[in-house]
Amino acid sequence: MLQIAFIRENQEQVIKALAKKHLDAKELVAEVVALDEQRRATQVELDNVLAESNRLSKDIGDLMKSGEKAKATILKEKTVSLKEQSKELSEKAEALAAELQQKMYLLPNLPADIVPEGKTPEENLNVFQSGDIPTLHDGAQPHWELVKKYDIIDFELGTKITGAGFPVYKGKGAKLQRALISYFLDKNTEAGYQEFQVPHLVNEASGFGTGQLPDKEGQMYHVGLDDLYLIPTAEVPVTNLYRDVILNENDLPVMATGYTPCFRREAGSYGAHVRGLNRLHQFDKVEIVRIEKPENSYAALDGMVEHVKTILEELQLPYRILRLCGGDMSFASALTYDFEVFSTAQDRWLEISSVSNFETFQANRLKLRFRDKDGKNQLAHTLNGSSLALPRVLAGIIENYQTPEGIVVPEVLRKYTGFDLIN
Repeated sequence: MLQIAFIRENQEQVIKALAKKHLDAKELVAEVVALDEQRRATQVELDNVLAESNRLSKDIGDLMKSGEKAKATILKEKTVSLKEQSKELSEKAEALAAELQQKMYLLPNLPADIVPEGKTPEENLNVFQSGDIPTLHDGAQPHWELVKKYDIIDFELGTKITGAGFPVYKGKGAKLQRALISYFLDKNTEAGYQEFQVPHLVNEASGFGTGQLPDKEGQMYHVGLDDLYLIPTAEVPVTNLYRDVILNENDLPVMATGYTPCFRREAGSYGAHVRGLNRLHQFDKVEIVRIEKPENSYAALDGMVEHVKTILEELQLPYRILRLCGGDMSFASALTYDFEVFSTAQDRWLEISSVSNFETFQANRLKLRFRDKDGKNQLAHTLNGSSLALPRVLAGIIENYQTPEGIVVPEVLRKYTGFDLIN
């Protein structure tokens, strides 16, 4: 959530910045500022009434001590009226604050200055590319054919049990999936991230804290009886570990990682681009989260990007990094880099990670602060990234490592799998 003081003092800047995210925010910004003016005016009026009531209470006490009960009685009648006024003003201030907060929830984060203009994914900026695209043998197949051939993932069985988008991993496919999770977690903990195991359902406050609500409620599975949400990413529970927390400056940076299944209702379109592992309702992902001092957060973002690069280099997969344009960014992000791996069998790039800086946007919602060396509380900056999302990494490995003899397991994973070939 943006800070109201910043919006009030920089209205045109906010409107212009959000235009890069292709949002016409002029009317909403005006409503927010007007509500804030009403709330502040009401609060001033309430403070004056309370001050007057306190002054009269003191005067009543003095009059009672001096024996002037008649005058004290007159003042008591005034305090009754003031109490009624203060109650009305307090209720009005609370209602205005609640309405203001709901309006504020509708404003996305401002994009950083280096975010490129653009509306569609085709306008994202390619900032890095690495790895040779392999030449596959004649008769090479996409992963949804290979997993059936080697009986390692069963999409039909998942559809039988639950529905489309819920695959069943079998045999060496399940072992390879588990190997990737362990490898990702080991790489993250070796880099200084503390591992957490977190709940897979969160309450509404957690969804609001990280910005999934009210922006993405249509993409989240809601357990209505308990009013809980299945998590779309470990970012939500891991970041919310620090909701309503004041950290000490020397506690920063906080570096956390966690593996969770992720649940998203967004699947449902058709065609080769969403076949197999390309888009699922349930998938596994390892996440990294950082909490930083504001002046360090962009260096931390660069460090997270470099960290994900080392993983892909070790997996020896061809990949590229995109800086997302304003129109392709998430609601909460100030700057996002997407990683994509090249699927040779599909002849297309597959997104496998997003690494983002949210600046103070999430921290303001979360009331996540740190106490600086002067004892002043400041909002922290939050960052997160996929390290990595498994389905498309697995698809890239299955397709790019296929040979006539079977699917070769990347060397870095063999100590986790115990085998080097799926055949």
